[in-house]
Amino acid sequence: MTKLQSHGREPFETVDRAPEAQAEGFATVRQAHESEMAEDYVELIAELIETRGEARPVEIAERLGVKPPTVTKNISRLKAAGLVRREPYRAIFLTDSGQELAEACRQRHRIVVAFLCSLGIDEETAERDAEGIEHHVSKTTLEAFGQALKQSWRHE
Repeated sequence: MTKLQSHGREPFETVDRAPEAQAEGFATVRQAHESEMAEDYVELIAELIETRGEARPVEIAERLGVKPPTVTKNISRLKAAGLVRREPYRAIFLTDSGQELAEACRQRHRIVVAFLCSLGIDEETAERDAEGIEHHVSKTTLEAFGQALKQSWRHE
């Protein structure tokens, strides 16, 4: 690592990475952004079904802070991807694939929240921050979070 001076500001540390490796990192982030919507929707749909018995578009819009037409458009995308099914004028249901994705997202979310809380971050902040982190965390990092949590639980 080298430090570059940036006009009197804090030095910028550079990591000597191959352009291909840097491009791969940016591609991974772009891919995570593309899957965020699907993951947020299926996770919320699963939660609504579990807590309320159904997931209605109006509740999804309210919980995600978007307009109902946005939900309609995104549900159509999820249906095309084979993650949800919907009958006219009825609630939205997850397919088996949608349910699997929702469970994976829920598990990832729980690990990130628990890890952040283990660092002393309050639960409300940890929940909010986990919403962004959970989509971008690699499997390797997530496993490291889990191992760190197991270690801290053993020492309590």
